[in-house]
Amino acid sequence: MSTVEAPGGVTFLGVRHHSPACARLVAATVARLRPAYVLVEGPADLNGRMDELLGDHELPIAVFTAHRDGNRRHVSWSPFCAYSPEWVALTAGREVGAQLRFIDLPAWHPALSGRANRYADADQRYAEAVRRLCATLAVDNVDALWDHLFEIGPDDGLAERLDTYFDVLRGESAAGADDTAREAYMARWVRAARRRAAGRPVLVVTGGFHRPALVRLTAGAGDDGPEDEDWPEVPAPAPDAVAGSYLVPYSFRRLDAFVGYQSGMPSPAYYQRVWEDGPRRAAEALTEAVAARLRARRQPVSTADLIAARTMAGGLARLRGHAHPGRVDVLDALVSALVTDALDQPLPWATRGTLAPGAHPVVVEMVAALSGDQVGRLHPDTPLPPLVHDVDAELARHRIDPQETVELDLTVSGDLARSRLLHRLRLLDVPGHSRESGPRVGADALLTERWTPAPSADRLARMIEAGGYGPTVTDAVTARIEERVTLLGADVDALATTLFDTALAGLPEHSTRTLTAITRATGTVTDLRALGRALAVALALWRHDRLLGSAGTAPLGALITAAVRRALWLVEGVRATAAPADPGRLAALVAVRDAIRHAGPALGLDRDGALAVAGRVAADAAAPPDLRGAALGLAWSLGDVPDAARAVRAVAAPDTLGDWLSGLFALAREEVVAGDAALLTVVDELLAGMGAHNFLVALPALRQAFGWFPPRERAEVARHVQALHGGDAPPGDLLRLDADPLLVAAARAVEERVDAVLAREGLWEGERA
Repeated sequence: MSTVEAPGGVTFLGVRHHSPACARLVAATVARLRPAYVLVEGPADLNGRMDELLGDHELPIAVFTAHRDGNRRHVSWSPFCAYSPEWVALTAGREVGAQLRFIDLPAWHPALSGRANRYADADQRYAEAVRRLCATLAVDNVDALWDHLFEIGPDDGLAERLDTYFDVLRGESAAGADDTAREAYMARWVRAARRRAAGRPVLVVTGGFHRPALVRLTAGAGDDGPEDEDWPEVPAPAPDAVAGSYLVPYSFRRLDAFVGYQSGMPSPAYYQRVWEDGPRRAAEALTEAVAARLRARRQPVSTADLIAARTMAGGLARLRGHAHPGRVDVLDALVSALVTDALDQPLPWATRGTLAPGAHPVVVEMVAALSGDQVGRLHPDTPLPPLVHDVDAELARHRIDPQETVELDLTVSGDLARSRLLHRLRLLDVPGHSRESGPRVGADALLTERWTPAPSADRLARMIEAGGYGPTVTDAVTARIEERVTLLGADVDALATTLFDTALAGLPEHSTRTLTAITRATGTVTDLRALGRALAVALALWRHDRLLGSAGTAPLGALITAAVRRALWLVEGVRATAAPADPGRLAALVAVRDAIRHAGPALGLDRDGALAVAGRVAADAAAPPDLRGAALGLAWSLGDVPDAARAVRAVAAPDTLGDWLSGLFALAREEVVAGDAALLTVVDELLAGMGAHNFLVALPALRQAFGWFPPRERAEVARHVQALHGGDAPPGDLLRLDADPLLVAAARAVEERVDAVLAREGLWEGERA
């Protein structure tokens, strides 16, 4: 085994993060060199906390870093599992008495601002070189390439192969300004360690992408500095910044590339077995784990299936030049043995990225088996951010037991305070309770809530991560809302949701700020659906929010006024003569109607102006049918009774009738049911006059239209239709049909075609019984 050494006894090991092969190489190198210093790519501001990091934890764990100032907020994780080369370098180095140092810039530093995970591999920077290597070696992607070259091969010559591999990749990839700054900083630590070591070995463990640059940056440096020369200065956050790092429990699921982790190594449970037992036993264990998981979910996996999979895996390994089956060999063999139907998408291990929706259930379970369910645990003495203690104290003060259901009456001050605490924890993504019922946007005012226990294995980790927003629940949720409002910009839909959340959490100051942002965005928004949802939230708070004290307030009134005016302006601009009914824009007009009905007199909303818009849109042949019907319904619901029976005849075509009725029923269903029923009589007449084909064309939109009626009103419609045809069955029987209405209509169409053929051939005359 050889490694790259620079003058002065510095040994550089370039590794792939979370690689068992690299971890074995690091352990062997430490044992051979017994270095005076072990330098590891990692946050230099953690050097004073090495004892805390290397405490008696259960892996995986991570260093969570949060930074917030006036310009940006950044969070990142530096994860470690048992087979992380960086972790092995630290633990093995401590065992031989080496001094340990992280040598990279702190995780909050702008040079790392684009990284949510410090140990994410840099594959995107040398994608072309990897593509050519994959093509040459006939493998699908960089994961299969890495396994083929390093993980399932012998350890003999591993260091040389790694050096060559990373030299090729880095030789074709230009480092950006951020990597250049990081490498210059790491090189200063290497030079300082070399001077202090005075000829004793120094081991440097970094990502393979950085190794060639560090070798070059330190090759010409002299060793004439004093032996005790200071280490490089560790950058500190700006005075106005809030920054901190804490250890958090991590999990194999969060480490897995198939669920979105920015790492080069998927399937952490598999690589844990490679680390513990070697690649041959890991392949056997992989087959066993997949079979056990599938059987636990009542999927048939026979002994013959497993024999076939093992045989296939061995054959694939030999075909691909592997001494024994690797991860992809086993997975391909299992799919061949266990999946008998066609696959609609590529196998996930043949590509990179998260597991795509719609993946075959067996494939999903295979990926889950490789991911594993191991969750880390911190030593009880590990320091925690103040927020963790504040959450526990607040839950105790409000007498909320994480294991009990919480029933709340929001008119009682104590229950209201408990509700606000639970909503603040929800906004901070701190698990514990899940809300089953309570006030919701667009629903009737509800003054009770029910929260049920929702235990989570990563609750502590998420509390620690939420601690990056502030030391107390109030501080943290305040910062979280401020960040959300800033990031949402002019997204009125999401801002409206935030407005409702701030009301539920009892944050009046931030409700005002969110309200201001929505009002500002209302003047430029072009999405009628989003504007309608924002208007519905504002109207609900203006009418019902006695709890927060915002009911009837001027800022909400100003937003409602602006949103109604903008929505009516947008409605007149919609042009699509054949567009299907759009529930989102119909809901926006419902919000406009409710605003004029319930807030019009108090806010001075222009009812006459709304009626004028409704009249123009209802008569506009270029407007979509649903908006034309909705405009008529808006006028009707505001007291301007139209000749709806006449209007419906103008849109009686099969491809427009149902959509027009959807708009009308959405805005004026109460008026339709309570009116003189002339409209329903005309609709019945039009439907009776349709042929089978036209009825089938119209049926889907008609079902959507009548779906606006709740069951009681639907029964009233059924009574009227029954009266027209002289029936005497209970109206409820007309609302229930065992078969799908579309199937019934299709069957009737087939019967009519058969009758026509029989009549044409003189085989049958008269009507079908």
